[in-house]
Amino acid sequence: MNLINGGLNLLFLLLSVGIFGMSVYALVHALRVPQAAFTSAGKLKKNIWLIILGLATLFSGAGAWSFLLAFSMVGGMQFIGLGAVSIFSIAAVIASVIYIVDVKPAVKGMGRGGSSSGPYGPW
Repeated sequence: MNLINGGLNLLFLLLSVGIFGMSVYALVHALRVPQAAFTSAGKLKKNIWLIILGLATLFSGAGAWSFLLAFSMVGGMQFIGLGAVSIFSIAAVIASVIYIVDVKPAVKGMGRGGSSSGPYGPW
């Protein structure tokens, strides 16, 4: 039974770190895209996406950090409400996936180039 609990704790640890990594990736991408790209793609404003993804990163990072602390200090036991899969982790996954699947392709490549671009790329 202890082996099963250890395996599940390791699985939840990997999930929480993966959720945190996905949230950080989405936040960094949103920081690098210009404001005009969001507007011209018809998506929410950049500031709103930064707030959403910042909160997702904060909550998923707090979940991953608390799970790591609980895993190392208490021998794999979780504190109630601080587990790897909480409502905040699920919200972080939803926000990050929506950004990566919907917004990122829409704003990809916008804001680059300019008047010096030729038909085959920049001169």
